[in-house]
This record gives sequence, structure tokens and C-alpha cells, in this order.
Amino acid sequence: MDASDGRFAPSPTGELHLGNLRTALLAWLFARRASARFIVRMEDLDRATSSLAHEQAQLRDLRLIGLDWDGPVVRQSDRFARYRDAIATLDALGLVYRCYCTRREIREAASAPQGVAPGAYRGTCRELGATARSRHEQQGRPPALRLRTENELVSFVDRLHGPCQGPADDVVLCRNDGVPAYNLAVVVDDDEQGVGEVVRGDDLLESTPRQVHLIGLLGLRLPSYVHVPLVVAADGTRLAKRSGAVTLQRLAQLGHTTDAVLALLATSIGIGEAGAGMPLQQLVNAFDELALPRVPWVYSP
Repeated sequence: MDASDGRFAPSPTGELHLGNLRTALLAWLFARRASARFIVRMEDLDRATSSLAHEQAQLRDLRLIGLDWDGPVVRQSDRFARYRDAIATLDALGLVYRCYCTRREIREAASAPQGVAPGAYRGTCRELGATARSRHEQQGRPPALRLRTENELVSFVDRLHGPCQGPADDVVLCRNDGVPAYNLAVVVDDDEQGVGEVVRGDDLLESTPRQVHLIGLLGLRLPSYVHVPLVVAADGTRLAKRSGAVTLQRLAQLGHTTDAVLALLATSIGIGEAGAGMPLQQLVNAFDELALPRVPWVYSP
């Protein structure tokens, strides 16, 4: 493991848009600038929403803008046994409990003033006895598995945001359909794949305390974090297909070359007009994380 080994880990549920490509480019630049490895992982935990066709399309687009990676592409769907081992480790520590709450019940409980952090699970099933568990199971309610916490405050340092702090709540470890949850899978994968630097969108900054807490409980290595600003549409909403021409394929149909898209992305991350027409390898030398904008990039087709 190198402290600067990086990764890009999309969910193969559709085409990559400019925001995804910008984050991938940044993660690649951070790693290659440090002469470190760069890996690609498919976060395809949910096979109902993920597909091999989407995966292949995403890899195609990464190659089109010139990104390369080290080693084979890893799929989370192949790694369920590792996630279950991690849950077993937490269970042996007395930190796993069954949760029978439906999404509606969780939403309704979220409005109750119980002194728990906003959006956090309210602990309804934390102390369920055997009788209550048996009743739920007789009703056909399969349980999810949750992490037992005490709403610990977790601190970490982000290279763009500086010192950060947030609560660790009773996050889901495994859904009630048997699919391991993202927050568990991502820390297991990053540790096993030797990722030393996590570069991703700042929409995931709020989830990081949960992951840092899990890293500590499982005795894993803590990576450094770089949460980069998102790309937003002209109206300030997160970029999506409804925003217009936001995918490489759509932009190509409108006559935009891949080099032009790469130059646009380079300008958006602070390389400036000098990045226009610059080969990707030269962008590595021109990249300066101190020049990276701290605010979202507004894209208007």
C-alpha cells in the first residue's frame, strides 16, 4: 500500500456524466501526480440496478478521456464473503443487532425529537427481546443488520475541507435482502485493495464519520480523504441526464470531441486555459491541488 494509491469506484447503473468523469479525472490526477497506483472498482452491490452493459460503457468512457488503471477491475458483487466476514467480526464484538423497521417507520421515527443526529436511525430495534423478534419474523419481516453505536463523535482531516467531525450512528451493515451495505463494503474494499487516498465527491463527506468509525472497529488502515466539489446544473441541482448534454456520447452527437471535453474538465479543476489541448500526461505535471476550486462547478450545455 502506498499512501497515495487512489481509486475510482462508480456504480454501474447508467452512463457516466461530466460530474462522474471530473471526479474520476481528479482521482487519477491525485494518484498519478504522486506516481501511485490507480484502480477502478465497480460498486455493483445491487444487481437489480447494476448491469454489465453499464459497466462496459463506463469503462469505455474512462478510456476515451485517456484514463488508465492498474490491475483488473474489481466488482463488489464478487466480494460478499469478505463483507460477511467483517460483519462477523463486528458481531463477535457485540456490535451488531437485527432491525425490522420498514422505510416508512424509519421516516416517521426520524421526526421524533429524541436527541439523535438528524437523519440518524433512532434505535427502535436496539433492545428488542426474543419475543418481539419472533413476532416480526412470524409476520414475514426479514431483518437488516445494524451497527450498535453510542453516537460517538468521529474526527478526521480532509485535504480540502480541513478538520471535520460528525457522529457515527447505527448504520446498516447488511440490508434485509441480504445485500451488504455500501458503508461497510467501501471500507473493506479500500483496505484490502491498498487504497491510501480516497478522492470522491463532497456529497459523501457526511458519510465519512461512519466509515472512519467502522475502520477503527475493524482495525483497518485509515486512508486520507479528498472530497471534491460536485458539478451542478445551471439551476444549482446535481448534474443528471435531465440537465441536457452531460454524457460523452451525447456530447459527441452534438459535435464535441473527446479532447474538447477533456479541456473543459481541465479548466474546471483549476488548470486553466493552459490545459486546453494539453495531452493527459502533461496535465499530471500541470495539476495543482491548491488551485482546485472549493465551490461546485456550474455546467450549462
